[in-house]
Amino acid sequence: MLKLSKALKMPCRSWSLQALDTCPGSRDKSGELVPACSGCYATDGNYRFKNVKSPRLHNREDWKRAHWVDDMVAELDNDRYFRWFDSGDVYDVRLAKKIFEVCERTPWVSHWIPTRMHKFAKFKPVLSELEALPNVVVRLSSDSITGETIRGATTSTITTLDNVPENAQICEAYTREGKCKACRACWDKTVQVIAYIGHGRSMLKQQRNADIIAAA
Repeated sequence: MLKLSKALKMPCRSWSLQALDTCPGSRDKSGELVPACSGCYATDGNYRFKNVKSPRLHNREDWKRAHWVDDMVAELDNDRYFRWFDSGDVYDVRLAKKIFEVCERTPWVSHWIPTRMHKFAKFKPVLSELEALPNVVVRLSSDSITGETIRGATTSTITTLDNVPENAQICEAYTREGKCKACRACWDKTVQVIAYIGHGRSMLKQQRNADIIAAA
């Protein structure tokens, strides 16, 4: 059974997994969480509740079903925008290949896939295939909370208003009660860099600890 979700911020539905447990790209070579993941919003707030965790845990096994791709294609019949992973990541190459099938068979849907799996060589071919689809944006997530980006890639970074990269488009959700509203920049291939302003208790704590913002 498919279990999609819709975050309050999002203008569309999403398919997600449990944060960190399915995010091998969230850790550096020493095994420590990278700065952006140390303050992960998907480990805080509503994401802590059982009814929010449950579908994400369910999805970790559900995608392995033989008819999962067919079911997803049918489910997206009336969708125009879709986000993969408002929490979690495409941790398994077999899952990535299935997501490719879904995206390829739903050309009427604009798909956005944020990921850190580009760090692993075995994922690069399928991520490239996904990015080549005209209806898919694979947006590589920077590990930074100070505005550093991944050069040459369609990417996103976390930063502060005082340190936005010159070529970045600021996510304006922070000015819109935390919601996307009419903005669809994350789904736009022509927008190379999205800069998210740090928010949430965990992230703001990380930025204060790094002396990026003043202590409260």
